[in-house]
Amino acid sequence: MNNEEKRFNREEEDEDEESGRGREAWERTYADERSWESLQEDESGLLRPIDNKTLSHAQYRRRLRTATAARVQKGLIRYLYIIIDFSRAAAEMDYKPSRMVVVAKQVEAFVREFFDQNPLSQIGLVILKDGVAQCLTDLGGSPEAHIKALMGKLGTSGDASLQNGLDLVCDLLNQIPSYGHREVLILYSALSTCDPGDILETIQKCKASKIRCSVIGLSAELYICKHLCQETGGMYFVALDEPHLKELVLEHAPPPPAIAEFAVANLIKMGFPQRAAEGVISICSCHKEAKVGGGYTCPRCKARVCELPTECCICGLTLVSSPHLARSYHHLFPIRPFDDVSPSLLKDIHKLPKNCFGCQQSLLNPGNLPGLQVACPNCKQHFCLDCDIYIHESLHNCPGCESLNSKTISDME
Repeated sequence: MNNEEKRFNREEEDEDEESGRGREAWERTYADERSWESLQEDESGLLRPIDNKTLSHAQYRRRLRTATAARVQKGLIRYLYIIIDFSRAAAEMDYKPSRMVVVAKQVEAFVREFFDQNPLSQIGLVILKDGVAQCLTDLGGSPEAHIKALMGKLGTSGDASLQNGLDLVCDLLNQIPSYGHREVLILYSALSTCDPGDILETIQKCKASKIRCSVIGLSAELYICKHLCQETGGMYFVALDEPHLKELVLEHAPPPPAIAEFAVANLIKMGFPQRAAEGVISICSCHKEAKVGGGYTCPRCKARVCELPTECCICGLTLVSSPHLARSYHHLFPIRPFDDVSPSLLKDIHKLPKNCFGCQQSLLNPGNLPGLQVACPNCKQHFCLDCDIYIHESLHNCPGCESLNSKTISDME
């Protein structure tokens, strides 16, 4: 009997393991994840899934109204250092699979979005581990170089020293030109900081150097981080989950309002280099090695650089291309936020267009009921929510207004 009982128990254990391995994908999702967080209670008291599309659009509209509430001068030439906490606290698994992996993924997305919206700006990476700060990459305009360096240094150990990180970036940012806007974004996982001296003096040094420091915490609110942001004019938030962390990080991609001392108009010398001939062997001034073809030639000293925008290593001239200036133009004159279509108009279907002016998709829900839509305050054309986000965040031109302008020009001709 004992042998039969043991065999029966082994069979039950094998069945449990097989049922776990053979579980469907949707079953694993409900079994492993916190699925109750994707439900909300409606007016009648019933549970229904959260409408993520409408929720993300509402968050986008809130950010857009805040960004365009007042016409302020923007800092278009930014020098930003990202300080990433890779101490042992970054190995915590409250963010799956770990804080370190999630932060690295969000930094990668932020770097690409940053250079898309700020083509004249530069980024540098600094990591905190073992009580010291290490400069991972210098200020540069190549997103691929920053991402490659970050992914090659993933690892956690030791404690984080906020003071050492601030001292390092303060010394590095003091070397940039006076017209540049100095910024620091800190992604902090630890609940403490291991500093060799008085961090309050370092904060005052950053304030005197006009460095705008912002912190995004992954664990809990810290007084020293909040004090740093208050003194330097930055923003301090604590992420609740991974989607909230992504939203907080991407909020730093658009250029912030200019500091009063930097708002004075001044001339900046820039060079527009020509593309080097293919097949020509020349020495790259940024990498100090011979390369064949490609690259750009500085118009002042004729030195070769690999990518734009950058500063010439020989004469110090800022090198850009004309598309970089054109892509920065929309920050100076942003598109006005579209107006929500009033519920009274939604009840009268005959007065509303049936298709979105942008993508030509239907604006009607099942049952021929009008869905959520917005209207341009200038041309009065109606757009769906997806086109609203695409126009303001990527296109930066209203198709309805542009069609009116093209008709006016054709009539004049």
